Amino acid sequence: MTTRQVEHTITVEAPAAAVYRLIAEVENWPRIFPPTLYVDHVARGAGEERIRIWATANGEAKNWTSRRTLDPGSLRITFRQEVSTPPVAAMGGTWIIEPLSETSSRVRLLHDYRAVDDDPEGLKWIDEAVDRNSRSELAALKTNVELAHASEEITFSFEDTVQIAGVAKDVYDFVNEAGLWVERLPHVASVRFSEDAPGLQTLEMDTRAKDGSTHTTKSYRVVFPHHRIAYKQVTLPALMTLHTGYWTFTENAGGVAATSQHTVVLNTANIAAVLGPDATVADAREYVRSALSTNSRATLGHAKDYAENKR
Repeated sequence: MTTRQVEHTITVEAPAAAVYRLIAEVENWPRIFPPTLYVDHVARGAGEERIRIWATANGEAKNWTSRRTLDPGSLRITFRQEVSTPPVAAMGGTWIIEPLSETSSRVRLLHDYRAVDDDPEGLKWIDEAVDRNSRSELAALKTNVELAHASEEITFSFEDTVQIAGVAKDVYDFVNEAGLWVERLPHVASVRFSEDAPGLQTLEMDTRAKDGSTHTTKSYRVVFPHHRIAYKQVTLPALMTLHTGYWTFTENAGGVAATSQHTVVLNTANIAAVLGPDATVADAREYVRSALSTNSRATLGHAKDYAENKR
């Protein structure tokens, strides 16, 4: 069996301990790494954990489970995929963070992998995916770590919750069945929806804004029946450089609390072009929050009608 070993490095203007912490805390990954859609913990122990990762590779959405060993003392994190997705037969590696000074560090990302049946075409596909993802991960890591000490006002999260006199499954079904939104939601003009792998969806849609303009967005969604749908938008409006979020459906004494959560990073370079030369970051925050909340509340309102009529 042929095992390929590769290394990618980048220098980051941030303390090594801060870089290590960002990589160690996997819930941040969709905000740090462009290919990562969603990560959750399967199991956690002292210095060991199992995580499940949903990410894109060469434009295809994949998911896998990895074991990680965390060593904060030596600023190393080793990882190994438990069950890899073809054409990958095995995949693992190590993050190594090396202090260069009090304010800068070198990040080394090591990979070792094999292709199913040592297939040359499979190995070539993995080579390209690892190279592309490693470069984008490290570039994004550098950007996001270095921005972490800058203004936090351009990154914000918020949520809207609607109480529904129904059951979680019905509300979940309404949000899950996004292919039907063009018939069910007035603000959705058209939808391209697919679920090529169970629980992993691609949703592209044209939505109408309050001013009558239409915006095209594309998201990958990871669904957990019947309590959570997480997503990451990959085609973004001009005012955002990042948009992740999730829908949650929590049963309670009155029925179900349905929540839409958003995390956004503003694209400050486009504020003047979109909102005018005098617009501020605060104006952009308010505009984006209002636009996203309006659509979320509309969707939750229709989901409420749907679920309550099912009773």
